[in-house]
Amino acid sequence: MAQFGAETTTEDVLAGIDLTGKRVLVTGVSAGLGIETARAAAAHGAQVIGTARDLGKAATALAEHSELGIEVLECDLASLASVRGCADALLGRDEAFDVIIANAGVMNCPFGHTADGFETQFGTNHLGHFVLVNRLAPRLRPGGRVVIVSSSAHQFADVDLDDPGFEKTDYDPMVAYGRSKTANILFAVELDRRLRGRGICATALHPGGIMTELMRHTTPEMLQDMAAKAAGNAGARVKVKTVPQGAATSVWAAFVAPAEAIGGRYLVDCQVAEVASGREGVQAYAFDPERAKALWARSEEMVRERFPEA
Repeated sequence: MAQFGAETTTEDVLAGIDLTGKRVLVTGVSAGLGIETARAAAAHGAQVIGTARDLGKAATALAEHSELGIEVLECDLASLASVRGCADALLGRDEAFDVIIANAGVMNCPFGHTADGFETQFGTNHLGHFVLVNRLAPRLRPGGRVVIVSSSAHQFADVDLDDPGFEKTDYDPMVAYGRSKTANILFAVELDRRLRGRGICATALHPGGIMTELMRHTTPEMLQDMAAKAAGNAGARVKVKTVPQGAATSVWAAFVAPAEAIGGRYLVDCQVAEVASGREGVQAYAFDPERAKALWARSEEMVRERFPEA
């Protein structure tokens, strides 16, 4: 297997690979990593369906790739009605998926709420994808994969199952983002356990530091603070990737990496990251299987929908 790293691009990952016959869903195809992830898969033959909150914005963003035939459906992850509507539309087609890439998200937002009253970052980054992926999971083919884009920012905070909406604690945008990114990893851990019997794997990943629209609420001071906290070093600086480099790990996880190596794991730079209690690697609390089950139960309670084990 080829050795990839931090500077690997999507085209490096997919060199010589034909994805004809693969059907792929990518959330968040109106900017940044979502566009590149969808483009790379479609350019190598996959049938790609993207989702976006703003269809007009997505159409403009994908205009230069019109020849690839990427279809876009409306899905606002901050509205469960929109999420369920999108899932119903896809289920109504009675077509299977090979890969679902949960890429969309928000970051470091001012305090606010989704349409359903959830704290914006937890509601969008975790609960929206929780409902969408679970509703579509029965349509994943054996050997399929779910790839969830998390972040090294999970190091900032574990999930708070007693106070997910910051009703008892002061709101901090980076802590809220960290909670949502930890939730992404825990979701992958439990989802992988539930789907493994069907030959399907789920994994989470850190794409790297990329200057995309996701950073619109992140000031230079916040960015520096994030880098320092992630490295445990006040003088640390963010290492910035290009968009094709940032999307490479998603593409690697979706189409190239051995399923048995990545299932229920956390990936960085097209590699499986080691679990560690310090600032390097992935935090141990994000891999606690009992914590993952507890988050699943709390998430079902919040969205008022149950998803039985496969």
